[in-house]
Parts: sequence; C-alpha cells; structure tokens
Amino acid sequence: MPRPIERVCVFCGASNGGRADYAQAAQLVGKTLATRGITLIYGGGRAGLMGAVADAALDAGGRVIGVITKLLEGRELAHTGITKLHITDTMHERKAMMAELADAFIGLPGGLGTLDELFEILAWAQLGIHGKPVGLLNICGYYDSLMTFLDHVERESFLRLTPRTEIVLEADAARLIDALGTVGVAHARFPK
Repeated sequence: MPRPIERVCVFCGASNGGRADYAQAAQLVGKTLATRGITLIYGGGRAGLMGAVADAALDAGGRVIGVITKLLEGRELAHTGITKLHITDTMHERKAMMAELADAFIGLPGGLGTLDELFEILAWAQLGIHGKPVGLLNICGYYDSLMTFLDHVERESFLRLTPRTEIVLEADAARLIDALGTVGVAHARFPK
C-alpha cells in the first residue's frame, strides 16, 4: 500500500522554456502542493520553472525545501526566500538529498538536468532502491516522445519498469498529484 504523500520533489528547468504554458503549469503545481499541505522539495533555484514552482508554493502558504550545490549558490542562483535551503558540495549529493527527502517525484518540462534527475530516480526504482511514485506533468505533450522512447526500451528488453503503468503521465497538475498517492513502483524491493 502506498505511503501518504507529505513531500513531493519537483524536477524542472532553470529556464522558462519556449511556452508560457510551462510557467503556468509550474505555478499551478506549487500552489496545489501548498494548498494540500504537501511540502515542495526542489533544486533550490530562483530562476525559470524552479523559481515559478517555489514562489507559487510560498505565495499559497506552503513549505519549500531547496537543495542546491555550492557552485550554483555561488553564482547567485539560490532562492533565498524559501523555508529551508540545503547546500551540497556536489550534484550527486544534491540529487541524493532530494531523493531522500521526498515521498514522490514530479517531472515538469526541463532540459538535461531535469532528465538526468528523472532518469536517476527511475534507475533507482528499477534497482529496487526506492518504491516512491514518479509522475510527469505532460504540458503541451512535452513528455510524449520520452514515453514513446521508454516504450521502445521496454520492448527491446532493456527496461524492467513498465512505463505506462509505473510512471504517472498526466496533463493536469491536480490529477497528477492525486494519482501519485495511489501508485508505487512495483519492482522496488526496499521501499523507504
């Protein structure tokens, strides 16, 4: 049975991307998490979709925990108005801390950093390191091609996860958050 969702880690871009819909979706995710009493865990940045999701959660009275590296903090990219900011030495430590703090994960649109975070979490699920739910907010079909690729990887027998049942794909923020509370990763042997 899935655990109650109290903290959701959101992976997303440090830029706004090419569509206003992406920032609006990030704001809606932040607001929805906050109004449901769910703490936002994220990369600790103030720019792009990261800033949008954090600011919306804060504006709605939510709790926001950021995790950023010394390098990025030193470039004045850290959000200084959040509830708590953890500073790590490396990107590896950053990702591990975000994963440890979270009960579930949501991927919003983003670039290589976002995909890196998502794929690490999915790899850990496949290895049984965690059984926490993973969802993708599929605004404007952003993740359609990724899901098609993961279906291909599964058909070619390189994937033990079943992408269509173990990754929640949803275009609506509220429905995605609702769905995270009802699923887990079936292959996880050591849920935390």
